[in-house]
Amino acid sequence: MFNTGSSGNLNKVTIMKRILVTGGAGFLGSHLCDRLIKRGDDVLCLDNYFTGTKSNIQHLLNNPNFELIRHDVIDPIHLEVDQIFNLACPASPVHYQYNPVKTIKTSVMGAINMLGLAKRVKARILQASTSEVYGDPDQHPQPESYWGNVNPIGIRSCYDEGKRVAETLCFDYYRQNKVDIRVLRIFNTYGPRLNPDDGRVVSNFIFQALKGEDISIYGDGSQTRSFCYYKDLIDGMIKLMDHDNFTGPMNLGNPGEFTIKELAEKIIQLTGSTSKLIYLDLPLDDPKQRQPDITLAKKMLGWEPRIKLEDGLKETIEYFKGLL
Repeated sequence: MFNTGSSGNLNKVTIMKRILVTGGAGFLGSHLCDRLIKRGDDVLCLDNYFTGTKSNIQHLLNNPNFELIRHDVIDPIHLEVDQIFNLACPASPVHYQYNPVKTIKTSVMGAINMLGLAKRVKARILQASTSEVYGDPDQHPQPESYWGNVNPIGIRSCYDEGKRVAETLCFDYYRQNKVDIRVLRIFNTYGPRLNPDDGRVVSNFIFQALKGEDISIYGDGSQTRSFCYYKDLIDGMIKLMDHDNFTGPMNLGNPGEFTIKELAEKIIQLTGSTSKLIYLDLPLDDPKQRQPDITLAKKMLGWEPRIKLEDGLKETIEYFKGLL
């Protein structure tokens, strides 16, 4: 299929890509579908609704360039596509620890099925990996060359190790079968369409603040995270997919580092909440520091985050107000 400019000048013809987004009804997946549709691609959204919701992509259902497929990536599927964004996997501790066996199956068997599909139809595939592959890092900030400090038998291992194996599979398919891969390591990302019950720190704090409840901080609040707004993340994700001759892995995230306590205080300020901070025991294997080294993304893609934490939080707070 082809798109032309308004003049119909064939010199400006662009080929519409047929793109599969697994986990397309989730937080990041649905925003990615929006962006791909907006630029004129034909999008197949695949989701089993374990954590994604149809409401995230409801506005796209009547779009002729959008197709929704209810399917679990654990099971093979035969499609004809040009590109695959493999985002399917629960990404918050509450969800991936709810059914850890299902989580690791999704990461490993899902990657095998999507890489097999990419091999058959000669599609480029982007694997959404995670900063969790670095575990509780003893190198700070974390460059892509760092191999990580991961507990292979802990309560977070189903996600951490599942994503590490998915990366291994990508590079084995690349070396053995010449599959055109892109491996992206996503650091903490937030924004509208975050599931309010997923246990992530941004959604937890905003929901508690808006309801005037005590804000639960695990540990003493000195552990750090780096928060990237979804618009910046999606920009980088698409840039990496469309960049030729580079496999990754590549970090994408915001290098601005904040303590969990600073985040809670910022959200209380922005919501005008009367919530108080309470301190609970730190969960097992919770990382003490998390900050991406994005030197590679700057060099290869010319990418770095543009949206400040306060601005992104304001938009996210407005979204959660609508849910309440």
